[in-house]
Amino acid sequence: MDITIPPLAESITEGDIAAWLVKNGDRVERDQAVLELETDKATVEIAAEASGTVEILVATGETVQVGDVVGRIAEGEAAVEAAPETMKPEPKPAEPPAPEPPPAAPGPTPPPEPVSMPAVEPPPAPKPAAVAAQPDAPGTRREKMTRLRQRIAERMVEAQRTAAILTTFNEIDMTGVLELRKEYQEDFEARHGVKLGFMSLFGRASILALRDFPELNAYIEEIEVVYHDYVNLGIAVGTPRGLVVPVLRNADRMSFAEMELAIKELATRARDGDLSIDELQGGTFTISNGGIYGSLMSTPILNPPQSGILGMHKIERRPVVLEDGPIVARPMMYVALSYDHRIVDGEQAVTFLVRIKERLEDPTRLLLDS
Repeated sequence: MDITIPPLAESITEGDIAAWLVKNGDRVERDQAVLELETDKATVEIAAEASGTVEILVATGETVQVGDVVGRIAEGEAAVEAAPETMKPEPKPAEPPAPEPPPAAPGPTPPPEPVSMPAVEPPPAPKPAAVAAQPDAPGTRREKMTRLRQRIAERMVEAQRTAAILTTFNEIDMTGVLELRKEYQEDFEARHGVKLGFMSLFGRASILALRDFPELNAYIEEIEVVYHDYVNLGIAVGTPRGLVVPVLRNADRMSFAEMELAIKELATRARDGDLSIDELQGGTFTISNGGIYGSLMSTPILNPPQSGILGMHKIERRPVVLEDGPIVARPMMYVALSYDHRIVDGEQAVTFLVRIKERLEDPTRLLLDS
């Protein structure tokens, strides 16, 4: 039974063998994971399709195509185990040398041929000497980029090259959100088994704003704009392998609890490298929270082909002048919206961000879908 690289997704044709989970000669059972394949979207596990003894044919780190045979499984209990390294094949006996043919008898010497005088060509011009690769400076080292990191780099450059990206900023007084969480957190967690986090609140605020501005839930395809009547919400998650964006499908139909549970599960599996490729595709709008790393302000970059991404940041107490005059310290968060200016006008982008601000500063509006 061959171990082959199965079809993974329409856009994925190759990957790198990140790790073999078994050793050459190991006994495996059917459906047991035998290797990890790193693609440009995720790391996926390939399982054995039969029980038996493994023979590894392609080493870790090699690039393979869909359909390639990377190993074999000798099925059944009588499978042959891998030979120990100390066993070497016995040398074959030396074969006797073939007899040499007798020399030919000398014949008459032929007359000399007339000597021609060919034109003398100039010697070819000397080629420049090849420049030897310069050694790296002391204290430096090289590492091959992972497939995921290569893909991230390609996507970032693609976003800059194919979209007209602009960013607008605003700030949100988080007093109402913090008070809401403080008042209902204990009951929410007891009822649903998960905490009420910021992400579901920002997600709901974004979903309501996207209803008002569908251009930010759309993308360009040639000379047409493709709009979505649903929201597949991408949530950017940092992992040891790099940034990934798992997708909450039909997030516009989710309650706060459903959204929090889905975010928690996807984030955990993203950090464990356990996401399927389908869970990383099909997003229509993305939220990225740089505040968990301490970022006070940043410019998020679009996730192609999406036309909008919301950036959250660190909550910091700052002096704020209230409408009636006094200056008070309030928990404030800068937010950023990067958008594709080809289909989203500046007025739409600014007003979209204002709608999010208004709903989060008065979070009862999130509960009333207003």
